[in-house]
Amino acid sequence: MATFKEFRNNVKPNWCPGCGDFSVQAAIQRAAANVGLEPEGLAVISGIGCSGRISGYVNAYGLHGIHGRALPIAQGVKLANRDLTVIASGGDGDGFAIGMGHTVHAIRRNIDITYIVMDNQIYGLTKGQTSPRSAEGFKTKSTPEGSIESTLSPLEIAISAGATFIAQSFSSDLKQLTSLIEAGLNHKGFSLINVFSPCVTFNKVNTYDWFKENIVNLDQFPDYDPTNRIAAMNKIMETNGMLTGLIYHNKERKSYENMISGFGAEGLANQDLSLSQEQFSKLMAEFK
Repeated sequence: MATFKEFRNNVKPNWCPGCGDFSVQAAIQRAAANVGLEPEGLAVISGIGCSGRISGYVNAYGLHGIHGRALPIAQGVKLANRDLTVIASGGDGDGFAIGMGHTVHAIRRNIDITYIVMDNQIYGLTKGQTSPRSAEGFKTKSTPEGSIESTLSPLEIAISAGATFIAQSFSSDLKQLTSLIEAGLNHKGFSLINVFSPCVTFNKVNTYDWFKENIVNLDQFPDYDPTNRIAAMNKIMETNGMLTGLIYHNKERKSYENMISGFGAEGLANQDLSLSQEQFSKLMAEFK
């Protein structure tokens, strides 16, 4: 069985020193080893942004896609090869702005992949602009007088869209983050894990200290039931989305790929795609 060191490669991350994404990378590697994966059994698909680089820093199959399109690619990979464990990753801009339509539809389809969002509440790679997760009044190069838009709540959207696994963590809490990623990988359906991952270079508001002062850990509520959808939504709203832990888990709903019948039920990787002369001729006739 592989150790977390076997999920490392020789590519040195070029994130800024202190970036929360380092911890997310470590948590993915530890979780992959803890659930018994081998590097050849894991695919990491990422989008654009600082966080999008993560697919090149994990020793596994990887694909660095285009902005906002990590989820369509990840879903295609999983449907084509059901034997792979698939992680999609990106930032809050990648997943909750240009890619938000894909996020909502991936959630409702419930394809068996794990989506890890590194939420730093700013656009870091493009040198510090307001993101959908930035607070009202947030001042950046794109909103020098302060943002007048309300902050997007991805957790509320995920609940409303029919998510079967929702969790949130903080990059400083490596133990909890690793545990939640393990749970997401083991969940048979779409898993959304939002991670507060501070940008130490461009976001001087949502700092490590700020998160530590504002986060509410669900471990403080021993009676909290993550299988209760209404309770999950209420807790998200009560804490203004600043909670960490396993927020909601529905084990009853089947994953998308397990409901496919007929052609494609086993995934393309396990199918005989050869054509007889008769099938080929019929196919060609349709395009005349």
